[in-house]
Amino acid sequence: MKKMIFITGGARSGKSSFAMAEASKIPGKKAYIATAQALDDEMRQRIEHHKKQRTSEWCTHEEPLKIASLIETIRDDCSAIIVDCLTLWLSNLIRAGMDVEAQMRHLMSALDHPHPPIYIVSNEVGMGIVPVNSLARSFRDMAGLLNQRIAAAADEVYMTVAGIPVKIKGGR
Repeated sequence: MKKMIFITGGARSGKSSFAMAEASKIPGKKAYIATAQALDDEMRQRIEHHKKQRTSEWCTHEEPLKIASLIETIRDDCSAIIVDCLTLWLSNLIRAGMDVEAQMRHLMSALDHPHPPIYIVSNEVGMGIVPVNSLARSFRDMAGLLNQRIAAAADEVYMTVAGIPVKIKGGR
């Protein structure tokens, strides 16, 4: 089995809620891969809020960097996986000074092997103004490229707008 569902949209657009609702329909133990890091009090509160929304059928894996390796490790042990989110993961890679392109390739390779349904959440970053500094422009460009690669490989792609998921690729 191998089904990938990519969910993108703006900040607070309902991406994570949609992924959770869809994955929750699948019976069995599920994995939630959280890429956020609690680097300040506000983010700690956000993380705690998200944790409280998950039922006992969810196993949370807090992994800010090595999501491809984690997917490879857990894919045979769960009925569905959510990765939330790629843009935070990308920020973490840049902050850690890791080879972003190599990590992207590793992720695409992990997703190319059999796995349970996997819901990948990412922010749409290309709809705003051109960032004023080179680091922000570089991040936007890398995120856009990563989103394109994931969307091309995905079976289904959704964009969430004001809490409404709009299917832009796939069956049904």
